[in-house]
Amino acid sequence: MQRRFQNALLIALIAGFGVSSGAMHARAQSTPKVQPGEGRPYEIAGSEVWDVPDPVSGRDYQVFVALPPSYAKQPQRRYPVLYVTDADYAFPIIRQIGRRLNVEGPKIEEFILVGLSYGKGEDGMVSRQRDYTPTSNGPSTAPANAIHGQARAYQGYLRDQAKPFITARYRADPARAIFLGHSYGALLGAQILFTEPGLFNGYILGSPSLWYDKRHALKLEAGYATRNQDLAANVYLYVGAYEAQQKGDRRYNQTVDMVADNRALETALLSRKYPSLKLKSAVLNDEDHLTVAPRGFTQGLKYLLPVR
Repeated sequence: MQRRFQNALLIALIAGFGVSSGAMHARAQSTPKVQPGEGRPYEIAGSEVWDVPDPVSGRDYQVFVALPPSYAKQPQRRYPVLYVTDADYAFPIIRQIGRRLNVEGPKIEEFILVGLSYGKGEDGMVSRQRDYTPTSNGPSTAPANAIHGQARAYQGYLRDQAKPFITARYRADPARAIFLGHSYGALLGAQILFTEPGLFNGYILGSPSLWYDKRHALKLEAGYATRNQDLAANVYLYVGAYEAQQKGDRRYNQTVDMVADNRALETALLSRKYPSLKLKSAVLNDEDHLTVAPRGFTQGLKYLLPVR
């Protein structure tokens, strides 16, 4: 499943961004990166990888970092930071989208991109189903030995290790940290939003797995509302139109209705009338769970990081 997800996202990226005008192509390729040859792995130009372990769990994680084009030339400037889950596939895609959006003039603010890796040496699905889910009640389709429900511990890792590492090393604007997650990653984001919303000031939650454990995330939202009169956050929700449930039509989900779940979350949030909440929700046509992410990433960046 994870491999199919990665492949679909990469195909979508190539298809969506592979054709450009001559001027755009010339500008985008003005400083080509010479790649090492002799069969060595392809490198992402201008990226950095740092080991940032979690002393509480004893697990090793990494952060992938891509700095904005102006970073070296503007030493006094501080930048918003976008933290993205599932970094193996999301980091390279978002890095390229962020740059392509500004090829013909600035459309979005430049930002520091931080990819949150899976546990070092772990299969991605093993890592994400443990670290991104809120309870131990995983889906019946999961392997019998699968571990779920340690998202609170991983949230503590983000708060106490990953974010402090980035803010200490880079010129990050401490008031502008944005979380981006898709699927289970967005489920983690929903948990953070309703238990520790100040950890980030912006949230891009794509195709969130709100169905997980009998819509546990919606219960978190309801619990937050009983205790609070405001929610200071800027939130972009997206889901693909084909993530609705229509049994028998293979274009659509066959077991869960993620469009209905997304609308339920939107409706609940709007009903609270939080003075400080900014919310936009979109159902993206002609997209399913495996194809929607690059388009959702693009729209989320345009919504949360428009040029001022």
